[in-house]
Amino acid sequence: MLAVRWYLRFGLSYRDVEELLAERGVEVDHVTVYRWVGRFTPWLGEAARPCRHAIGQRWFVDETYLKVAGRWRYVYRAIDQFGQVIDVYTSPRRDARAARRFFEQAIGTTRAQPKEGRDRPGADLPRGAR
Repeated sequence: MLAVRWYLRFGLSYRDVEELLAERGVEVDHVTVYRWVGRFTPWLGEAARPCRHAIGQRWFVDETYLKVAGRWRYVYRAIDQFGQVIDVYTSPRRDARAARRFFEQAIGTTRAQPKEGRDRPGADLPRGAR
């Protein structure tokens, strides 16, 4: 488990983690570390979820169009005022239905509703002041 944490926290390569473990007397191949990362990363993510900040009341939402698994998709993302990612949603279409689904998913996952939401920084400023 420590090897997976080192890999995720410090951005080390699998071979670097293998070397660190060898210095501590644990003989492991880098492919084994790769398999551990694939197996235990979701578990560590779920274990760390309660340690996150409470979701903020101001959400900043952005969307972009990029290739995901070889297909062009719209990616919606919401972050709060602390910079914590609230939710990410991909959709093949950019329409009101996709936006509604994204917000329903984000609110349902967090059980919190934003008091303020912006789609880009300075969105509330007059056009000449941007």
